Amino acid sequence: MGDIAKGALGGAWSLLVGWVLPTALNLAVIATALMPSLRDVPPFETAARLAEGRGTLAFLTASLMLGLVLNALQNPLYRILEGYLLWPSRAYEYGCRRHQAIRRRLSDRLLLMRLERRAAEGSLPPVDRADLALLRHSRHLARYRRVDQRSTVTRRALLQERLARYPVDEGHLAPTRLGNAIRRFEIYAYDRYLLDSQLLWNELTATAPEQARRQVDTARTSVDFFVCLLYGHVAVLLAAAATLVSASAEALVVATTAAVLCIFIPVWYRCAVSATDEWAAAVRALVNVGRHPLAASLGLGVPKELAAERTMWSLVSRMPRIPYHERAAALDHYRLPPQDHAGDGTA
Repeated sequence: MGDIAKGALGGAWSLLVGWVLPTALNLAVIATALMPSLRDVPPFETAARLAEGRGTLAFLTASLMLGLVLNALQNPLYRILEGYLLWPSRAYEYGCRRHQAIRRRLSDRLLLMRLERRAAEGSLPPVDRADLALLRHSRHLARYRRVDQRSTVTRRALLQERLARYPVDEGHLAPTRLGNAIRRFEIYAYDRYLLDSQLLWNELTATAPEQARRQVDTARTSVDFFVCLLYGHVAVLLAAAATLVSASAEALVVATTAAVLCIFIPVWYRCAVSATDEWAAAVRALVNVGRHPLAASLGLGVPKELAAERTMWSLVSRMPRIPYHERAAALDHYRLPPQDHAGDGTA
């Protein structure tokens, strides 16, 4: 039934589930917990009168309109949580240093567990023995050693999962967990193939298989849902603060609502970070299976050698980024004869 609904709604499914539904949930909290106290506050008094007698219609209309607005603002909303927008320089630099230390610590913990396991199974090469001794005496790993020594395969997999939410290159680290979790798959295509997927995203999604594009949209919807829910909770907290000016404010209800929302905001943030795992897998699949149709649509043939393919995608990525230069003629080496792609409508 869910697949039928998704097929019927098409692109509206992501909008409804990702932005309208969480907006409706936050409006429901306002209507049930705060509206009785907000009726005497001037900014909300008019809205309360308008909703009288047309409650359901007003609720659905407000949910839809606010959901559309939040969907239109999704880029700046994401950038704030990723640490790129409205972050002071010192906070940005501190966040990057903090996550750099976390990433290195996770990597060292996994390396230490791997070397100790190999040492228990047999002899280690001299280089690995030196690394093992260095890690065993590392101060920043001392607090984790006892726990890691008793760790199971599942716990090691969870540590590996946390490490996988960081970009492979420390130069691409962001100051927040969500920023790093998203940045890891933004640079996947460039790290593997020198294909700038961010720059060529429209071309890539226009030529990739339909199933791959649908997987990306579906996976992102889960992240959108938690991001919208988080921002909605912040807005509800501000509304709760507005009830303090009301003489008839129900202090216990407002305080309880605010406390619950403060607990759930970090929970939704962590859920958004975890939900990026499926998003990352979908983007990875899109790049792996979509780069060949992309090359064909551009009139190019993918070389058999990976090094040559990386060179080709590097040249392709430069074309829309910088003005034309005669060095771009190096792409002629990868262009297919006209008869090989005339059927695709390319030139």
